Amino acid sequence: MINKLKRKMLMCFCLMIFIYLPTEILKAQNRLDTYIQEGIESNQSIRQQSFILEKSIYALGEAKSMFLPAVSFSTTYTKADGGRTIDFPTGDLLNGVYSTLNQLTGSSSFPQLQNQSILLNPDNFYDAKFRITQPILNAELGYNRKIRSKQIDLQKTEILLYKRELVKEIKTAYYNYLKATNATKIYQSYLTLVNEGERVNRKLFENGKINRTAVVRSQNEVSKIKASITASEKTEESAKYYFNFLLNRPLTDSIPADDIDVLPEQGKVLNEDISSREELSKLHISGEINNDLTGLAKSYFIPKIGASLDLGSQAFDWKFNQKSRYYLLGISLEWNLFAFGKNTYRIKQAVAEQQAISSQTSYVQQQLLTELKVRQANLESAVAQYSAAQSQLKTSQTYYTDMSKLYKEGMTIYIELLDAQNQWIDAKLKSNIALFDTWIAYAAIERANASFTIQ
Repeated sequence: MINKLKRKMLMCFCLMIFIYLPTEILKAQNRLDTYIQEGIESNQSIRQQSFILEKSIYALGEAKSMFLPAVSFSTTYTKADGGRTIDFPTGDLLNGVYSTLNQLTGSSSFPQLQNQSILLNPDNFYDAKFRITQPILNAELGYNRKIRSKQIDLQKTEILLYKRELVKEIKTAYYNYLKATNATKIYQSYLTLVNEGERVNRKLFENGKINRTAVVRSQNEVSKIKASITASEKTEESAKYYFNFLLNRPLTDSIPADDIDVLPEQGKVLNEDISSREELSKLHISGEINNDLTGLAKSYFIPKIGASLDLGSQAFDWKFNQKSRYYLLGISLEWNLFAFGKNTYRIKQAVAEQQAISSQTSYVQQQLLTELKVRQANLESAVAQYSAAQSQLKTSQTYYTDMSKLYKEGMTIYIELLDAQNQWIDAKLKSNIALFDTWIAYAAIERANASFTIQ
């Protein structure tokens, strides 16, 4: 019965460990992801790029609106006196006829008329109208809309590029901070050890068991470690300042950190696929935009056709009636037939630009692939350094344990024990550096092949 109870307790304990460990790992990952998200949301450069993206979206809306009818209102009023006139001989033409009619009818119903002088400039005349215009065929508007749409994609890629670079910087700063904090902890633990060594040596010296050299040497070791702790704390402080700067937080804010003592998984960063790099995407989009610019330059072959409708009123003395109202419907056609080679030169410029973009794409692709290979080599080197540091740490720890036993038994001198201590602490520091250098190299590869998923 007791054995069954023990087995059940052991199973429960193992289950708790099984649940707890992944939870802690997940918490560690979520903490860094939270920092990354905070940095992205608060970064001023990304905010500026977001405003530029917003501007591009509005520009696309403007390009689309050009396909829709446009309505405008205009009015003119003229007041004139003098200037050119047209003389119309009204009296000379009609007065003789009117006189004959008066004689025949025995009345004066037909008055005598004066010759008229009509002013050419309209006096006290107004013209008010609504004009509706609608493009029917305009290739330039179509290419303009395509270009604006691709500029939005280009700006989105630019923002993603900013974010990816920021992610790499945040991760590197975070690992540098952990490296500095762990180094400080190592020095502090070593300070406890040398303080105890100094206390023991002083007691032994007071009891005449050892000479003054061991005491002096242990005191010097305490001073040296204190100085190392001060330097390490300053490095930790600088790393904290830079990390908080990247997150746009007060520089002195505390940084809750994780305990990382394992190497990163290397499987997903060993591929040599650089197709996800934003630099290449920008070049591809730039090539597509240039193709549209080439089409825009060639669009002069296609005539422009549009329609317009005027609804208005025009009359003298501000009269508004059935006779003053009017409408005017028109169809316009514009065709650029000859421009002394101007359009041809534009096409050649666009083709040359396309060739330049194609050449630049090939060069950048090779450059990014080379960068990835270098980063992968750096990671392999960092992993090898960490393995060597771990081996050295185990050896130095064993050596220190053996020398500590011998020193307690009086079979070795303090200098040899101190040498073993220094080797052990130096191995711990190298292992700490190698561990986080591996994580930094891993973050550099994530940047080089764009394998980190940005929310």
